[in-house]
Amino acid sequence: MKVVTASQMGELEAKAAQRGITIPMLMENAGRAVAEELQRRFDLGQRKILVLVGPGNNGGDGLVAARYLHEMGAQVRVFTWNRRVRSDKNLQLVEERNIPVLADKDDPGLNSLRQLLDEADIGVDALLGTGAWRPIEDKLKDILTTLVQRRSDFQKKSVTLASVDVPTGLNVDTGALDPAAVPADLTITLGYPKPGLFLFPGAAAVGQLVVADIGIPPDLAEGIQTELATEQEIARLLPARPLNAHKGTFGKVLVVGGSANYTGAPYLASAAAARVGAGLVTLGIAHSLHGILAAKLEEVTFLLLPHDLGSLTPEAAKLLWERLTEYQALLLGPGLGREPGTIEFVHHFLGVDHSPTRRGIGFLGSQASEPETGQAWPPLVLDADGLNALAQAPEAAKWWTHLRAPAILTPHPGEMSRLLDTSVETIEKDRMGTALRAAERWGQVVVLKGAHTLVASPEGELTISPFANPGLASAGSGDVLAGSIAGLLAQGLLPYQAAVVGVHLHGLAGELARQELGDAGMLASDLLPLLPKAIKRIRGVR
Repeated sequence: MKVVTASQMGELEAKAAQRGITIPMLMENAGRAVAEELQRRFDLGQRKILVLVGPGNNGGDGLVAARYLHEMGAQVRVFTWNRRVRSDKNLQLVEERNIPVLADKDDPGLNSLRQLLDEADIGVDALLGTGAWRPIEDKLKDILTTLVQRRSDFQKKSVTLASVDVPTGLNVDTGALDPAAVPADLTITLGYPKPGLFLFPGAAAVGQLVVADIGIPPDLAEGIQTELATEQEIARLLPARPLNAHKGTFGKVLVVGGSANYTGAPYLASAAAARVGAGLVTLGIAHSLHGILAAKLEEVTFLLLPHDLGSLTPEAAKLLWERLTEYQALLLGPGLGREPGTIEFVHHFLGVDHSPTRRGIGFLGSQASEPETGQAWPPLVLDADGLNALAQAPEAAKWWTHLRAPAILTPHPGEMSRLLDTSVETIEKDRMGTALRAAERWGQVVVLKGAHTLVASPEGELTISPFANPGLASAGSGDVLAGSIAGLLAQGLLPYQAAVVGVHLHGLAGELARQELGDAGMLASDLLPLLPKAIKRIRGVR
């Protein structure tokens, strides 16, 4: 599903008008869609609904919704702010139906608004839409403050506040949220979702999100490269599972990770790769860790590597190069640690310049081996300490130019800040732009983790995960994600596809865990048995 900015939405509406789908027609469709969504959720008979109407098209959508809600049997009241009465056809149609309308100019102290709010079962926010974000001041601020004061009463009465298109005070392009904004329980966004609905702090004010079709021809948005992942699209991308398959059919994954202090990360990553359907998973670890992990990973094979007190050393690279052609996907990083020798190993393995730098990277020496020229590498997932090691490489080395296969990088904001040598705050202020610029610069797929994880391609594609789950903010969750992506790569998905599907399955498994456990105390290992259930659910939407 396409995700559009405010300006792109305006362009789509203009193009639709050229095809004879006028703004009044779109407004009629929008208002009807809002009313129908509320009708699906509530028995509207005798429900008292207050529609807060502002200027412009968003207010027009609210007036149309008020009319349809009235026809559905609800007791509708309308409160208008800054709405010009003259030549307002939608307002006239509301008044013709004897729906009570109160204008803000006739309620200077907002006492009548308070009474209407006290009596309401459902509130509808149609004050400001996508193209009207501004610092909220004066009378509108007073109106929203009054609404905030009634929110505790709303919650006691189980009153729903539904926003039309976007909660008033939310910038749909950036996710910025005005201090006066009132969080919605339900946002019915019109035509297409907008970026700010998935960017914090604004995303926290959206509540449940519903996308309503208002009749814009889908082909008009074909050139837009930002999308929201949907179950239908993920179902289309899931690897096939033929009845006559063998383990080779579903590919082999090599996971390289682990250290004395971090044995859980390679376990979680390897198990996740198997749980999403990879035919065979091999874990490359320090020899000293074999007993610990073999006791937990009964289905995984092992490649034992040279180490120093549990941390991989550069000598491990040669053993890995010799085995790479056996695998269809390689995951490097979970739990590797940040010992100098391990950082050197990552640089040597990937062919990155290991010259001494101000950050303390040492020489490997002239005797270091190199991979065979022209050796085929499987697609690569770089995660966790694999990324942290690359962040230690000198800028002049341009590590991204040395990668021998298509790669997927999976940083969280902290890791991304180290890779880009910038602050986490800078990244969080422009998550979408950061992911896209990094993907273009590095020429690889980038997964920027976080609430509403983003997947960006070097070609400018961007897919937004629909999930924001605090239960996933726990140690090891990223290892499960990296393993899931690697397992899908092994089954033949292209890197961008594997990243998008892996992110979605990981997020859906988190939602299934939250339904069972709640969002506090969820462990990364809780996701493992739920990954197959997430796949089963997705296949069911076909």
